Amino acid sequence: MAAVDAGRAIAGLQELRRLTGTEDGAQRVAWTDTWASARDWFYGELAGIEGVTVEQDEAGNIWATAPGESERFVIVGGHLDSVPDGGWLDGALNVIGGLEVLRALATEPRPLTLKLVDWADEEGARFGRSLFGSSAVAGTLDPDTVRDLVDRDGVRLPDALRAHGVDIDRALESGRRLDGAAAYLELHIEQGPVLERLDLPLGVVLGTFGVERHAVRFTGQHAHAGSTPMDARRDAFLAAARSAQAFRDDAAARDDVRATVGVVTVSPGIVTAFNGHCEVSLDQRALDAEVLAEMLAAAEGASRRIAEEEGCEVEWARIWQIEPIPFASELVALADEAIVEVAGVSHRLPSGPLHDAAEMARRIPTVMVFVKSLRGLSHTNDEDTPIEDLELSVRALDALTRRTLDWAA
Repeated sequence: MAAVDAGRAIAGLQELRRLTGTEDGAQRVAWTDTWASARDWFYGELAGIEGVTVEQDEAGNIWATAPGESERFVIVGGHLDSVPDGGWLDGALNVIGGLEVLRALATEPRPLTLKLVDWADEEGARFGRSLFGSSAVAGTLDPDTVRDLVDRDGVRLPDALRAHGVDIDRALESGRRLDGAAAYLELHIEQGPVLERLDLPLGVVLGTFGVERHAVRFTGQHAHAGSTPMDARRDAFLAAARSAQAFRDDAAARDDVRATVGVVTVSPGIVTAFNGHCEVSLDQRALDAEVLAEMLAAAEGASRRIAEEEGCEVEWARIWQIEPIPFASELVALADEAIVEVAGVSHRLPSGPLHDAAEMARRIPTVMVFVKSLRGLSHTNDEDTPIEDLELSVRALDALTRRTLDWAA
């Protein structure tokens, strides 16, 4: 049995950073020349692996296949694309760690086939539509909803895709790639502080949070700051601010959920008046659908009570919603075993951000492994993880892949 070369994975990450980064960070934005150069490097690495075939599907995803005794297969996946000025690990670790697992297993006899996929445009950094390639394969992408997206230079998404060999009207044909798939595995940096707080290198992801995202509009009456007594005011900003505090307090009283007010707009927004209009965004996340529904009901109730107390009215409008996506319990258990094998102890945690794994979990058994992120930072050039932890993560992915191949056989 060939041992996975975790050190070579680190060297690959460093080489990719040299080739496709600047002093400001990674520049592998999907559907750009820099992203294409990263994929050219990836093609070159795959070309040196005996018996592995490589092809691009109709959605722009790259698939490398190491045949086994059966055509049924296990997928290891990730994405090479980054946000502008991004970190050196987000996405790339998944692919390059998987590359080393593929190298180690390619020439070994296996009951199942092993596939490595580089998903196209996980980040959505150029056109605002994340998980493009994986959602096409999962069948959840509606081409008509993204056809008219344009970037900041006015380039249309279909035109950018065409420059990279992708016809948006054929993207859903990539769904056949899951015919015969037994499981999907993904390694990723945590992008949060939990593992570092616990002083643990690795964790198993239970699933991705469901999201409720709303615009909450408070309406009162603006008037002069000097002439209006305090007890006569209908200050929409105060109603919004008190509600934001209530949203935060409710989430803080629950176990491992999130509530964030990220956008606040006021009108008239001048120094000599209090505000008659205020709109805030509310982003709520939880792994349990019932808990998420309870959080939304509590937030709506609190906002209406507070609005009445402040002499205001409140309206809610949903911006976006996605259900919680749990990962396969059997694979969670296998990931625990793999992590304990290489690191001695494991920890289970949810994922706040979405990943390609969330799309795969709609179709096939899926699990993710997280590795510690220093200071919880990601999508920034300051993103980092200790080298020894990165090496452990590649070894854990290798151990998980071997267990999954046996489990699925």
